Amino acid sequence: MKKVLTYITVFLYVYLFYVIFTGGIAEFSLVLGLIGSVILTTFLTSFIIQREIVFGDLKRFFYLVFYYFRYMIIDEVKAHAMVIKIVLSPKIDIRPAIVKVPFNVKTHYGITLVAGSITNTPGTCVVDVDEEKKVLYVHWIYATTTDPKKAREEISKVFEEYAMKIFG
Repeated sequence: MKKVLTYITVFLYVYLFYVIFTGGIAEFSLVLGLIGSVILTTFLTSFIIQREIVFGDLKRFFYLVFYYFRYMIIDEVKAHAMVIKIVLSPKIDIRPAIVKVPFNVKTHYGITLVAGSITNTPGTCVVDVDEEKKVLYVHWIYATTTDPKKAREEISKVFEEYAMKIFG
């Protein structure tokens, strides 16, 4: 039963993703999405799901949705504003540095979410991940500190908190 629930859940996510991002509600589009979602679910579920999905995972899904909106509305806007300020100022005031940023997330999915969030945020880019030392090396366009703990507070703490709620 759990395996069936896992496949149904993955199918619904894939199909919902397809419908939202294609924006099409024509019959042909919906049927094509249905067929594509069944095929993707059949072949990829065993590769992308490391454990069976349970009903408790719905809470994690809501954390993911909340994180997405928070990231897009707050973190992205603040980072874009900072980069715009740097670019438009008469004297370019940058302090580029590659800083060590320790992380506490335990899963590969969590590390990927944190690293991706940092990289997608203007002004920062993860250039290396050291899983043994649990450190991200981040190129920071306006480094306010090189202290790893302080850098974590400024760069990745919020991302990590959500990653742990979403992926454990």
